[in-house]
Formats: sequence, C-alpha cells, structure tokens
Amino acid sequence: MATRPVEIVEGDGKVLTTAVARIAEFWGLTNAKLGSVLGLSPATVSRLRAGKTELDPASKSFEAGQYLLRLFRALDALLGSDDMAARAWLATPNLDLEACPIDLIDSFKGLMTVCDYVDAHRARV
Repeated sequence: MATRPVEIVEGDGKVLTTAVARIAEFWGLTNAKLGSVLGLSPATVSRLRAGKTELDPASKSFEAGQYLLRLFRALDALLGSDDMAARAWLATPNLDLEACPIDLIDSFKGLMTVCDYVDAHRARV
C-alpha cells in the first residue's frame, strides 16, 4: 500500500506555531534555543511566540516544528503527561544518545534521532 503525501491545509502554520510556542513554554526553552531547533533567529521566534508571524508550511522550520511536536507528544505519552519529568529527561545525560537530549535537538538530525529514540522506547511499553 503506497503512502499518500500529507496534505497541508490552510491554517496549519498557525496551529503548529501555537503548538511549538506552548511546547517551548512547557519545556522552558528560550527564544535562542527554540530558534536553534527551528533554524530561525531569536527575533523571529519572539514574533512567533507573540503571534505576529507563523511557520510557513513550505519551510524546513515547519518540518522541524512537526518533529518537535512529535517529540513532545511521544514524551507526554511515555511519561504520563508529566511536564517536569519531560524537562528532566531532556536535561539528563543519556548514555544511549551519548548526550543530553536537549543538546541534540539543536540540529535537524539530532531532533530526528531523539524522536526515533523516544518512539522506540514507546513501542516497548
């Protein structure tokens, strides 16, 4: 069975932007840190968080935002909606990943690696 491409609907940018801003708030990410994750400047992130601009569905930043949302949802499911536990997990050195997960998500490859790692552990539960 062939997979169909994800259809982008008008308003997706606003929805994802709002979700990413809330994730950053829950996890205590600064504008600089969220900018690193999304590949945006801290000033642009500040405008995103203020609702003055939104992620463009055709951009790499939008894709990074989708992975950040995926990571948030996976950790939320794995840790029973405990935001403090998720923050602690992100900040704790991980022997399998050979770094703190929060440090790895600055690059797109690192973000995907952390997502895959959490998803693999969710599959065991």
